[in-house]
Amino acid sequence: MLTALFILCLLKPPDHSPYFAIQVVDAQTHRGIPLIQLRTVNDIKHYTDSAGWVAFHEPGLMNREVFFHVEGPGYDFPKDGFGNCGVKLRTQPGHSATIKMNRGNVAERLYRITGQGIYRDSELLKKPMPVSQTPETPLVLGSDSVQMVPYQDKLFWLWGDTNLAHYPLGNFQTTSATTPLMGPALQPQHAIPLAYFADIKHPDQVRHMMPLQEPGVVWLFGLLTIADEQGRPALISHFTRRASLTQQYEHGLARFNDDKGIFEKLSNFDLKNTWQFPQHHAVRVTDKAGDYFYFAAPFCATRVKATWKDVTNAASYEALVYDQQTSEYRWTTQQSPTTQASEQQLLRVGKMKDSTARYLTKDADGKNILIHRASIEWNEHRHRWILIGNEQGSAGTPSLLGEVWYSEADHPTGPWLRAVKIASHPRYSFYNPRHHRVFDQDGGKTIYFEGTYTHSFSGNPSATPRYEYNQLMYKLDLDDVRLKFAH
Repeated sequence: MLTALFILCLLKPPDHSPYFAIQVVDAQTHRGIPLIQLRTVNDIKHYTDSAGWVAFHEPGLMNREVFFHVEGPGYDFPKDGFGNCGVKLRTQPGHSATIKMNRGNVAERLYRITGQGIYRDSELLKKPMPVSQTPETPLVLGSDSVQMVPYQDKLFWLWGDTNLAHYPLGNFQTTSATTPLMGPALQPQHAIPLAYFADIKHPDQVRHMMPLQEPGVVWLFGLLTIADEQGRPALISHFTRRASLTQQYEHGLARFNDDKGIFEKLSNFDLKNTWQFPQHHAVRVTDKAGDYFYFAAPFCATRVKATWKDVTNAASYEALVYDQQTSEYRWTTQQSPTTQASEQQLLRVGKMKDSTARYLTKDADGKNILIHRASIEWNEHRHRWILIGNEQGSAGTPSLLGEVWYSEADHPTGPWLRAVKIASHPRYSFYNPRHHRVFDQDGGKTIYFEGTYTHSFSGNPSATPRYEYNQLMYKLDLDDVRLKFAH
């Protein structure tokens, strides 16, 4: 347990600013913490920006002592004798104060990747800011569920439903952006400079990346790159056009048209096909079994040979299933994959041994962790496959979809047996987490992952201003001693 750290008031001569500047920093790294709420006694709420700053200017509360409650997911502040977590500050315009918080999360929250006002308070206070978006980029207020792959010498980003300034969920047909591959312009520890695809006729709006005339929302998942029949690089994804989370109108494969800058329908699949297609997060694996794309949904229980012929043929997709006759897992094109839930049922009724299970994921206390969505990537530092996944919560968990876990295995298919919680978002969601292997640093010792932060599905009626329905970036040190159980 870290020693409790209190407020440090740093007074300086006035700079003629109307704001009292408050920065909340990580006591371990001294970096500003995003998403920390400062709340006055009369419930005026401010949230730190991605550099940890709050620009406070409240008529009637300036030049006096003001108590601020301090709280935020994954971070702690000491309580006073009455149980209040907070601090009393004198709110002088042009002056500043620093608050240090202890990090309970293993992972460090860095910044918000998407949305408006990422460094709002830093801008008001005239503080240095990294460039998070190009100046001419269309305005996006919220982005759901990220996909990203290197393509055509850039990083190609893709999100689902998108909040726009002129209307909630103003783009139901997928939003995309690009960034440089790496180099000085791309420093994942600071910001992602997104250059969105703009609408041709309305450059201030994002482009509908898969514009279909029929009704319904369009989602793209399983994004991957592969050489087509002519040997040209192709950006491929599964698409689904839906009426709701449960009702699907059509689905199939889509290909990005480099000339038009949109995805176009490549083929349709049978609506009865529920698994033989690219899903969620694709990862290419070349080993003694061959060259395959595996799909983490949330575990790598489906795969297809990494050829154009196989990727575009639904019948070529294989599922990893448990065979009760042989008491072993095997690959087949004839059955849907064995899930974590079905595996747990087999264990309960005695039709599978614990030693055979691939998804019997437990924490250090022996609690079963049900993984909702996950990203699986190879890690050079650990020389193992690592999983970053969010938990499907139940009664007694801090959130339904906001708890994030780390696990390791010798193969992308597992077994995934031991996990450590690395981030918590009580009464909030952080779903579809994605580890970006291309950002790995220090030989893979330092990794970066993001996810969708939203109050959807959480039961929490209060959305966090500006952060709601956007992507948060985290950094994780794989040598952190708190990960030892998963090692």
